[in-house]
Amino acid sequence: MTVKIVENQKELDDAFTVRKIVFVEEQNVPLEEEIDQFEAEATHFVMYQEGAPVGAGRFRVVDGYGKVERICVMKEARKTGAGKAIMSAIEGFADLQGLHKLKLNAQTQAIPFYAGLGYEVVSEEFLDAGIPHKTMIKEN
Repeated sequence: MTVKIVENQKELDDAFTVRKIVFVEEQNVPLEEEIDQFEAEATHFVMYQEGAPVGAGRFRVVDGYGKVERICVMKEARKTGAGKAIMSAIEGFADLQGLHKLKLNAQTQAIPFYAGLGYEVVSEEFLDAGIPHKTMIKEN
């Protein structure tokens, strides 16, 4: 598995394909909520396994925090360390940008995953696209 920063339209399309499959098809997030107004300002990441896109995520700077968003892995690549590899790549990118405070809005079912990476819950539960979430932060 290889995680890379998106550098061209094909890689961006690959990242969007993974996001659409995971969030829109599997989790019923409306497409207009999944692909939003922040795409152009975000740094996108895509993960490939044997040449096929299997994971994605994006990163933005918001209010002095590195904001980790849209982390997703296709069913066939889950439980293989793929999510951890995507997070590691994004955290490494943030570190290179001098951003040592990271924030994300985790689906409540994914909180144990992010907690295992050092993130702590800092909010009450809220709905995003009809899915329960909590905000989590990590300081490096």
